[in-house]
Amino acid sequence: MHDASLTSPGESARRGGAGALAAALQDSRRDTLATFDAIRRQLPALSVPTERAGLNPPLWELGHIGWFQEFWLARNPARAAGAAADPALPRGRPLRADADRLYDSSAVPHATRWHLPLPDADATRHDLAQQLDTSLALLRELGDGSAASDDALYFFRLALLHEDMHHEAWLYMAQALDLVIDDPRWQPRALPAPPPAIVLPPATWTLGRRGPGFAFDNERPAHDVSLPGTEIDAQVVRWAEFLPFVDAGGYADDALWSVAGRQWRATLGAGGTKQAPRYLQREAAGWQQRRGGRWQALDLALPACHLSCHEAEAWCRWAGRRLPTEAEWEQAAVSRPDAFRWGDVWEWTASPFVPFPGFEPHPYRDYSAPWFDGRPVLRGASQLTQPRLRDARYRNFFPPDRNDVPAGFRTCAARGASA
Repeated sequence: MHDASLTSPGESARRGGAGALAAALQDSRRDTLATFDAIRRQLPALSVPTERAGLNPPLWELGHIGWFQEFWLARNPARAAGAAADPALPRGRPLRADADRLYDSSAVPHATRWHLPLPDADATRHDLAQQLDTSLALLRELGDGSAASDDALYFFRLALLHEDMHHEAWLYMAQALDLVIDDPRWQPRALPAPPPAIVLPPATWTLGRRGPGFAFDNERPAHDVSLPGTEIDAQVVRWAEFLPFVDAGGYADDALWSVAGRQWRATLGAGGTKQAPRYLQREAAGWQQRRGGRWQALDLALPACHLSCHEAEAWCRWAGRRLPTEAEWEQAAVSRPDAFRWGDVWEWTASPFVPFPGFEPHPYRDYSAPWFDGRPVLRGASQLTQPRLRDARYRNFFPPDRNDVPAGFRTCAARGASA
């Protein structure tokens, strides 16, 4: 049974019943279409630069969202088996005959997505409406209450959170392309002056997720890790704390950068040496930030954002601090919710994205295993993240050079170290 009284959007998405999921799927689709329409108004041809590895054509991505939902729900003969489902079973026919050839991200190389004979926007939206109607009908078959099993609801939850992830990707794509997204929900929020650091005693921490409800495969199995005593920042680093590093010549000081960081820095900026964070420039009147296609005065109380992991690590060396491990981050977030503020930016950690001991892949094989290559784990959420996706045990992961993602960081040190 699932607790129908769950009020947190994240808990409702992972543990709520069929009725809550039906409402969330419809809410997610409304946001998907609203953001797509905002992009379409400003990019009538829906074209984005092919050379940007982190971007997908918006029209392809819209079709992929519907295809993914249909593939794992309406077309999946084993959907009732949940995470134990055999992903290799033959699928039912898709709504659009050539959908697998167009939208299967596992089979369609990224570089080819700009050249596919995609249906136009209106046809794609029509497909999405039919696909959602079918998904909701399947959900109604499970009953409107909260008694459906986690296995029966697994793929509905997966499709919901998958759509929410793509919505966030559209929002930071819009920033990269100088597009305006006016919805106040997706705007950054100023932070107060840094509160005192949180002191965490040595502990054995259970890292990962156990118990009922939905989990991504990389969140399981939960396992115990030993943690030293640590003090960890109560909130993420703001521009007010980050920019003195820039003013002190931090971007030019090779001693502060890893080998990989120096190589990344040399590929960016005028003259081959990056001197400031992405979307920022320094003028005589002070720092400016580019948002919505124009430069404006930077609010130094905003969280430092759109930073690569290399920049976060260099700042930590300059400040005599370090990035927390994901276990330290999770310990603080779960055990000290009264003092530990998170959700303003995705947060780089010092932990590589590797499988937990005893890892078993779930049916969506491409979600985790192909990316177990040592890239860093990010924790938390950003101002662009749907509340349903926010979860203290969620593991995000990106290559360390990505600075289009709304990521920043917090720091930690051994107990008693000065900030």
